[in-house]
Amino acid sequence: MKVGIYFDMRNPPPWRQSWSRLYGFTLEMCEEADRLGLDSVWFSEHHGFEDGYLPQPLTLAAAAAARTRRVRLGTAVVPAPLHAAPELAEQAAIVDIISDGRLDLGLGTGYRVPEYRLFGADLAKRYTTTDQRVREIRGLWAESLVTPGPVQDPLPIWLGYQGPQGARRAGRLGTGLLSLNPALLTPYRDGLAESGHDVSTARMQGSFTTFVTEDPDGDWPEVRKHLAYQWDSYRRYMVEGTDQPLPRPIDPDKWRGTGLNATGVGQFLYGTPQDTAEAIKEYVAGLPVEGVFLWASLAGMPEEMVARQVQLIAGKLRPLLADV
Repeated sequence: MKVGIYFDMRNPPPWRQSWSRLYGFTLEMCEEADRLGLDSVWFSEHHGFEDGYLPQPLTLAAAAAARTRRVRLGTAVVPAPLHAAPELAEQAAIVDIISDGRLDLGLGTGYRVPEYRLFGADLAKRYTTTDQRVREIRGLWAESLVTPGPVQDPLPIWLGYQGPQGARRAGRLGTGLLSLNPALLTPYRDGLAESGHDVSTARMQGSFTTFVTEDPDGDWPEVRKHLAYQWDSYRRYMVEGTDQPLPRPIDPDKWRGTGLNATGVGQFLYGTPQDTAEAIKEYVAGLPVEGVFLWASLAGMPEEMVARQVQLIAGKLRPLLADV
């Protein structure tokens, strides 16, 4: 199994630093991931967060591509309905060129009402629009309507669809599925078969909210603060612009754990490299998993903790997952 790390570039007010320092340090960690043998680095996208959540992952991926040599670079995910297909096709192609064929393009629908308003996009049509973007991007590359084209032929496209209908749609389009939810494997394979794709081509990968430590009790007082911010803000932004009530703040101590339930969503995997590896192995057993990527930083985390996290994932966790 391939193992990577994940960045969202959040810079919360309680721990605010200069944006240049945050981005510079993140690029240093991309170089470190490359040097230490990690398989991938992934970047996410949102707009209008008060903590500056990364709005342009392909731009950051291009910078990382110029400073690395072998690690793959991915987006998880670009909300496709917020962007025109030619824009996505061109940006992805340039990142693939700079990296000499190391990009994985992860697309999704997005979900935030304010983002759809900001871009003038139709939230109700987000799934059909995302499907359409996949077809359009492929066509633009195949017909050389955007130039230059990507190095990889084909450049891997992944869809971050999380429900069974979404998984079936990803299968019909013949893309990879950016989810590790075991319940989605059957509808994903059904979609592949419905469109004439070989079901043996099914491939899945995704992320876990994780912090790997060799001192769980000692690190917990610091980790819990950043975990609380990370998840409270996510849950608040999910209902922003809707008539749903604001969720109550989480109790981080109730989220601390070393196991995963049936979906793996909305959980926190915390523990030693050995504990983390066993939980991941158990969870993905039987899935056509190509890789996993883990949070390198929980919002605003001190640089020394982020650097240690990257080193532990590369040096201790990755070898434990090599045979999966």
